[in-house]
Amino acid sequence: MKILVLGGTGYIGPHLVTHALERGHQVTLFNRGRTRPGLFPKAEQLIGDRNTPTGHDALKGRTWDVVYDLPATNPQWVVNSTNVLKGNVKQYVYVSSTAAYKDFTRSYPDETHPAQDPAPIDGPDAANAPYGNKKVRCEQLVQAAFGSGATIVRPGLIVGPGDLTDRFTYWPVRIEKGGDILAPGKLDDPAQWIDARDLTEWMVRLGENSTGGVFNAVGPRTVCGIGELLYGIKACYANDARFTWVPQEFLTANKIRSWAEMPVWSFTGASTVAFSTSVIEKAKAAGLTFRPLSVTVRDAMTWYHARPAAEQERLRAGISAEREKEILALWRAQNGGAR
Repeated sequence: MKILVLGGTGYIGPHLVTHALERGHQVTLFNRGRTRPGLFPKAEQLIGDRNTPTGHDALKGRTWDVVYDLPATNPQWVVNSTNVLKGNVKQYVYVSSTAAYKDFTRSYPDETHPAQDPAPIDGPDAANAPYGNKKVRCEQLVQAAFGSGATIVRPGLIVGPGDLTDRFTYWPVRIEKGGDILAPGKLDDPAQWIDARDLTEWMVRLGENSTGGVFNAVGPRTVCGIGELLYGIKACYANDARFTWVPQEFLTANKIRSWAEMPVWSFTGASTVAFSTSVIEKAKAAGLTFRPLSVTVRDAMTWYHARPAAEQERLRAGISAEREKEILALWRAQNGGAR
């Protein structure tokens, strides 16, 4: 195929481009040329700035089989890209988010679950619109322009090598250190994630098969609890790591939040539960596959240990060591020293 990638050098982009090239496809990258220029010497590079009125001019008069729009949150970007590419590209794959859903507190949303109200395209309220509302407007613009040739992918928490959010990495980093670990809630409280390579390799297959539609894109294959995740990570390490499970009510009372101080974890009634319970039957039927957790942990940690020391010391998600000790001490004081 002839593939156009809008972006391509950020987080998930390199995984997608690498796989597409390995599959023998012709890849064109379109971006500003500022993030890791020269990363893919075998791919054609077109320069443009989507923030400017003429930013998509380099795409005019060109044809591709499929375009992957990876970074767009600004609806105006999608207006401009679809105007240029409509009629010149057969399929438009847009990476959205499960944040597109209207009620994050509802468990088990499938692709028919009501979406957020779409953000305005321009005007004074456009820039300040919430993330999910922007994603919904972008989805609608792609669908209006490409119809059955539109593919909307809604990932949840994307993890693995290259993830700078540390929302997943917090757990293997903490477990690798060993010792007494604060574990949130109940073992069967829901948890979902998707390895960036599982996501992007599947997206390439969606293009190869001309698969249109809307898809939740998270994993693992079967429903998973936070206990399965944490004990699965622990199995990757031969150390003295041990978990002290602290109830959700106690954590909430002490301002320990799901998806923030306790990444990945959610619970019934939480404002984040939709992010951890999305229904994925449609994506599995369309060929989404999942590599073992141990592989994700190994590769994520290999990448983490190659990061600058300052980044390793200051994770962007999770609870600090001092706060973790404080909460564990409070819990034990309240419960007679129980672990």
